[in-house]
Amino acid sequence: ITGDNVRRVIRKVQWTSNTQYDMYRHDYSSTNESPNSKSARLYDSNYYVINKDFRVYICIDNGSSGSLVKGERSKFEPTSTDLIPIKFEGDGYSWKYLFTVSPSDIVKFDSTEYIVLPNNWSTSTDPEISRVRDGATTSGQIKKVYIESAGTDGYSDGTYNILGDGTGATVTIETSSGQITKATVQNGGRDYTWGIVDLGVANGAKLIPIIPPSKGHGYDIYTELGADRVLVYSRFDDSTKDFPIDTKFAQIGLIKNPQSQSASVTYTGSTYSSLYAIKLSDSYSGTPVIGEKITQVQVGVGTAKGYVASYDSSTKVLKYYRDRSLYFGNQKDQLDYEGVSIGSSITNFDSTNAIVFSSSQASTSVSAGFSGSSFNGVDLGVTFTSGLASPEINKKTGDIIYIDNKPEVQRNIRQKGVDVDLHFTGRIRQYSKGSLAHDAFSHQSARDAHLFKTLYTLAISSTDVFGKVRTFILSGWVRVDAQCSQLAK
Repeated sequence: ITGDNVRRVIRKVQWTSNTQYDMYRHDYSSTNESPNSKSARLYDSNYYVINKDFRVYICIDNGSSGSLVKGERSKFEPTSTDLIPIKFEGDGYSWKYLFTVSPSDIVKFDSTEYIVLPNNWSTSTDPEISRVRDGATTSGQIKKVYIESAGTDGYSDGTYNILGDGTGATVTIETSSGQITKATVQNGGRDYTWGIVDLGVANGAKLIPIIPPSKGHGYDIYTELGADRVLVYSRFDDSTKDFPIDTKFAQIGLIKNPQSQSASVTYTGSTYSSLYAIKLSDSYSGTPVIGEKITQVQVGVGTAKGYVASYDSSTKVLKYYRDRSLYFGNQKDQLDYEGVSIGSSITNFDSTNAIVFSSSQASTSVSAGFSGSSFNGVDLGVTFTSGLASPEINKKTGDIIYIDNKPEVQRNIRQKGVDVDLHFTGRIRQYSKGSLAHDAFSHQSARDAHLFKTLYTLAISSTDVFGKVRTFILSGWVRVDAQCSQLAK
């Protein structure tokens, strides 16, 4: 797995006609939920969409107000790639273009659940990404003023200043019978993390300047869109025999930096086999049962044992694995038993003695004269010496950074790859003096979280979407390869 096979992703919200979407707001909370998604968190709200052409947009305005809380229904699909938000007068929606999913990412990562985000947004030299990112040059520039309350009367048409911790923003209001009916930002100003409109009179109106992300919409899409998921893509390479198709699998995992079996160096191949293999005699005509036990008695040495993982009748290659149950007397645990000194000693298969199958009690010899990595033009995936092949990696090396137990899946040739969704989540605890601490770091799919150890504890200070510095204490067990360090941010 390299950086080319990993992407940040967000929930897929497909634009559909006649749907009410939430608008981007900085102030969603437990007391101010997003009206359509009913969420206390911006990132759980449907405030962005992807259109039929794989273009992604932020909803700046949905035509909502205090008298129309859920906003209008979207009737016109956004399609423009202009940097200026597009306003549709027919439905009241305003959409800000962010990016288009690349064709290569569509092929690898597209799904019904997620939108794939471009890699390396902050440093990419892609002209389209640079145009959007560098176009967001003004920090804290207000794009929208929300009319929470129109007031009773006494307000007049005009342009008014937006006060706060920024400068330069103004809004033009329109009224009817002294009540505010429309608010249009004339100058967005800069550097706002909060604002209030100076209307000159106080007759119950409440206008809320919507604060954009710190550097502006499009400057940091990972923060703006709440990219807390990572999708890992791996494609099966069926040009070799590394991944058998006559078996089932029920576990998917990520292993960081396993080492080669033959040397203490990180394995760098794109695929590997962790199974042992035996090239059976060309005269063998039987059909081993997947999962059955095989043995080989070696007089004066011991008995070699294994479980059948796969068998290819065209090449006569049998693949097997060994686990602890082969060496426990009851095949379950460490209960002492007669003959433990022999029965629990590991003996490797050799090229001279017969292989016996437990299901049929049939036996066959090893093709001791065969050495190499191909047979009749077929790439066997591993290299044989005197009919025997070892795993390509040392299974006692590498770090398991993810594991997922799944219902059994029958492997077949039509399966082309596996997608793994890593979801980084946490709980924030509020202390009496206002300090924040991150007290949990979990993985959505890790049903075997007890297998992982804590890899780090960090104190992190960063600027949030409102421009404020927040400090968190982070501890966890998920870590991403150095090639993908930006994805672990």
